Amino acid sequence: MDAETAFARAQWRRRGARAASWLRRRGDSTRLEHIEQKLGAVPPSRRRNVGLAAVPLCSIVGTTEAAKARRFDSSFRPPPSSRRRWERLWMAARRGESLPPISVYRLGDRHYVDDGHHRVSVARALGMAAIDAEVTELGRSRL
Repeated sequence: MDAETAFARAQWRRRGARAASWLRRRGDSTRLEHIEQKLGAVPPSRRRNVGLAAVPLCSIVGTTEAAKARRFDSSFRPPPSSRRRWERLWMAARRGESLPPISVYRLGDRHYVDDGHHRVSVARALGMAAIDAEVTELGRSRL
């Protein structure tokens, strides 16, 4: 399978998820979760750098960026405008090139992407179980 086919497959899955959501009348159920929806702003005193770790892809549930929450769906399927970037990353991963670790915030057992949305999308499309990430743990602040 080549990168173009993989991207097209991800796009069809994204459209199918949207259609299924519409049929179930759930509205935004396919939208990527935004951390501020769950937590609000976290002061720097509540952040702790954990370091590099292998993070299970199934634990990555959202993003720290509102714009990315609108562009990617809940399964990190890419928007059409990301085609070239996504395909380059997919080809690099298929060739066995190491990609830089992503950056995530950990809240309990859930992770929110700060940097690396496309890498998460490609890793999921390739069926990977985990991805290397620089992890920052967030403590709960009063909501």
